[in-house]
Amino acid sequence: MWFSYVFLVALFGALGLQWWLNRRHLQHIAAHRSAVPDAFSDRITLESHQKAADYTSDKVRVGTVELFYSSLILLLWTLGGGLNLLDTIWQGWFSDPLWYGVAVIISLMLIGAILDLPFGIYRTFKLEQRYGFNRTTPMLFIADLAKGLLLMLVIGTPLIWVVLWLMHHAGELWWIYVWAVWMVFTLLMLFIYPTWIAPLFNKFSPLEDAALRERIVNLLNRCGFTSQGIFVMDGSKRSSHGNAYFTGLGQNKRIVFFDTLLKSLQPEEIEAVLAHELGHFKRKHIQKHIVTMAILTLGSLALLGWLMQQSWFYQGLGVDNATTHNALILFMLLLSVFGVYFQPIFSLMSRKHEFEADDFAATQSKPGELIKALVKLYEENANTLTPDPLYSAFHDSHPPAPVRIAHLSSKINK
Repeated sequence: MWFSYVFLVALFGALGLQWWLNRRHLQHIAAHRSAVPDAFSDRITLESHQKAADYTSDKVRVGTVELFYSSLILLLWTLGGGLNLLDTIWQGWFSDPLWYGVAVIISLMLIGAILDLPFGIYRTFKLEQRYGFNRTTPMLFIADLAKGLLLMLVIGTPLIWVVLWLMHHAGELWWIYVWAVWMVFTLLMLFIYPTWIAPLFNKFSPLEDAALRERIVNLLNRCGFTSQGIFVMDGSKRSSHGNAYFTGLGQNKRIVFFDTLLKSLQPEEIEAVLAHELGHFKRKHIQKHIVTMAILTLGSLALLGWLMQQSWFYQGLGVDNATTHNALILFMLLLSVFGVYFQPIFSLMSRKHEFEADDFAATQSKPGELIKALVKLYEENANTLTPDPLYSAFHDSHPPAPVRIAHLSSKINK
């Protein structure tokens, strides 16, 4: 079947491309391991620089193994007959085609989670532990896994049923109705995540530092930003990595600081980091992201609406039963392959937004303080200062450290 060859070429092309980029990245890091880049020589020690190089290299090596592993699993699900077998097993259990499809999709997701589990365990208890970042206990790891699977069942099951019902009963334009349901679901999840889902995994406490709180409130007032509160998350119970982020939608927005970040940065630096995050809000990056995803989702569903009518789509991917749920599964598996080729475009868009947020932060806080904060975070999180440029252009959502610091440094005199 000709489509089988198209699929194999795309799969091995994506695999080869990512392996080559990983290899370039490892070589570039190794070549610059012996010296701290000039822009950071007075701020980061050689020991920290080499720790970041080794940590990043180990992550890339693990990622390379996982890349080949996931490609093999994908082949087994498709041309290897795995999905065909799973579909056959469930076929005799249900007379209702909707619940039959839900069972196939949910079981596929559960099996996928189990197959990915060894890498999650290795990253947490070997890789992160080796470099002193892990604080997750085995019991906490198990609890997180159980909560995640339970949420998948509670939220995912009715959503999948509704999608399959529309694919069965909404006529030729079902994909428009599915798109509308998906967008409502996405916006709803953005709205309820801060108050309903995130607290299942972490504790969120109001920021108690009065002086820091006043500084942040003044910044928010200057930027015209309103939120439901400023919270500190107990990120330290899982990792020593630091971070800060906005979450929620509309009037349900929250500002969240990891407790690890508050311990490592000075108030002026925290204000600068928050100003950067506010830059995403002021430049409407979240809205732009939602609109972009909405357009891409609509186009993808329209394409699926056509593909599911083609017999070669199923046969070329090793599936005998041309059902709506199999079409949906195969399409999602294909997206994981063909999406690799579009990744640089999304990375470029994300890096552009990061520069815009930095530019905004430079107008609302001191760019020098943001530079100090970023350098501390690069060092404490062991982010490499010397990524391969091509690898970074393909994968990184944030500009490389030297490029970003140079961009902010140009703002100081201005």
